[in-house]
Amino acid sequence: MAIATINPATGETLKTFSALTDAEIEQALATAQATFLDYRRTTFTQRSQWLHRAADLLDQQCGDYAQLMTLEMGKTYKSAIAEVQKCALVCRYYADHGPAFLQDQPGESDGRAAYVRYQPLGVVLAVMPWNFPFWQVFRFAAPALMAGNVGVLKHASNVPQSALAIAEILTTAGFPPGAFQTLLITASQAEALIADERIQAVTLTGSELAGSRVAAAAGREIKKTLLELGGSDPFIVMDSADVDRAVTTAASARLINNGQSCIAAKRFILHEAIAPTFEAQMVEIFRNLKIGDPFDDQTDMGPLATAAIREELHEQVQKTVALGGKVLTGGELLPGVGNFYPPTILSNIPPGSPGATEEFFGPVALVFRVKNLEEAIALANATPLGLGASAWTNNPTEQDRFINDLEAGAVFINGMVKSDPRLPFGGIKRSGYGRELGKEGIHEFVNLKTVWIR
Repeated sequence: MAIATINPATGETLKTFSALTDAEIEQALATAQATFLDYRRTTFTQRSQWLHRAADLLDQQCGDYAQLMTLEMGKTYKSAIAEVQKCALVCRYYADHGPAFLQDQPGESDGRAAYVRYQPLGVVLAVMPWNFPFWQVFRFAAPALMAGNVGVLKHASNVPQSALAIAEILTTAGFPPGAFQTLLITASQAEALIADERIQAVTLTGSELAGSRVAAAAGREIKKTLLELGGSDPFIVMDSADVDRAVTTAASARLINNGQSCIAAKRFILHEAIAPTFEAQMVEIFRNLKIGDPFDDQTDMGPLATAAIREELHEQVQKTVALGGKVLTGGELLPGVGNFYPPTILSNIPPGSPGATEEFFGPVALVFRVKNLEEAIALANATPLGLGASAWTNNPTEQDRFINDLEAGAVFINGMVKSDPRLPFGGIKRSGYGRELGKEGIHEFVNLKTVWIR
């Protein structure tokens, strides 16, 4: 894929970039390593001040950064505004709480004293996707920088201007120029970087394929990795649930970011007693959504990020229908320019079809019916992925079963799965490993050094 800004709403190429040369990459790594040797000795107070300044810059230029994201990947402008605001929130969270998370932790031993000291690892390579161009970078950068690490970013090829803007924000905020650098490079160049001795760890958010390649390359070098990969999140609604509230939340949970979110609800597992009502209400919501210009405040859903994503999604829908799936609404390509796809609901999902086995990365809801709690849990877990899960029930016993038995990195009861700076975020199974955010997130890329004193 070319490194370029291509407007998903029009197909117009707005700006192209050349990948860095080997010499330019070498210079960036040398700068990162040299910066780390000094940066690791900066105080928590200084890093906190820089993070607060970065948050202020995000707030002050929120509209400009939101416009950039909308132009590059098609999210609605109002959702892009919210994304920038969330980035400011995570900067302030780690500026305020990071020092406490990184304080020495006393322990018991046979010495006079013993404790754990948290120390930075060094240069961390971040490989990030296009769907949340700012948020997924800042949720890595804020804790990593607060911990004393430095970062180099390989962002998705279709959001280069967002990538460059993030590095500029952090430098303008006061961080040393080499503390966080954006490298406009190809995927193969990024994979080659993992072998460089100056890279101490790698974090990746992206596809299973990308995650397995990065993990394999890092494994050969015995380097720490954190992977946040795909999701096929279940959204379970039992017969005791508040159906009206559940279906309204379900529509938002499926269509967030034009349906392009790893933690979007994708499989809607409905108790047969409430399924007809739920399906009818969801169809009504989907049919009344406004699709169009993502800069229009009245638009509910913009285009998909690339033409290839739309083509793949439509192929998954067609194959599922050909095998016996039923279209409740949507399912047809929209005429005109842009990567628009209609909000779609499929039911009667046949076993072995894409709808039963694959992640749909776009505005397609997959609806299933079950008779009881046991069937709901079994179906929810019948996936190689395990990122998030939402379960709706007012029965305390059922709530406890879902919390204990759903195979996921997060379970939300009577609410939509979301990331929050205060809570650890990540998955299990083929959704990856490690945790971002919360106290756990800042500890992913530090050396937990045991200290013993006689």
